[in-house]
Amino acid sequence: MGDPDDELLSRVAGGDPAASRALIARKLPRLLSLAGRMLGDGAEAEDVAQEAFLRIWKQAPKWRPGAARFDTWLHRVTLNLCYDRLRRRRETSYAEPPEQADEGPAPDRGLQASDTGRRVSRAMQALPDRQREAIVLCHYQDLGNIEAAAIMGVSVEALESLLGRGRRALRAALIDLKDA
Repeated sequence: MGDPDDELLSRVAGGDPAASRALIARKLPRLLSLAGRMLGDGAEAEDVAQEAFLRIWKQAPKWRPGAARFDTWLHRVTLNLCYDRLRRRRETSYAEPPEQADEGPAPDRGLQASDTGRRVSRAMQALPDRQREAIVLCHYQDLGNIEAAAIMGVSVEALESLLGRGRRALRAALIDLKDA
């Protein structure tokens, strides 16, 4: 079975604007989701998606059908761009501490679902990068273990180990939500 994106990439390489729009429509939501969950910042996720598409346009003329699955390559590129940004965050030193958002509960208690979502997002951001990557690929990107392991460049057993450790860490961080 061939890669479903080969024909579209061929048209993009040929400069077909309709193919470019179709590729963006097909791939952008997943790229934004992946980058958003890895970085925890929507604006940065948009920047990563834009950079990934620039790389697609540059790579399209050189793409060899059958050499690799396009989705696998695209996920790897997106994850690498996310890791670059995460590294830069850690390397940034501040003369003064950055302003901190108020971490207290929302004034309107009826927004408990969004509070829970923020807590889950913070718990995800607290995971080690590789555990977060495994969880995002398998649970949020709906990839199977084999494909996620290939994207991450690890064995299926190593992926399952990362998933297990990540799930345990999330469970521990969110234990009080169990009864909510």
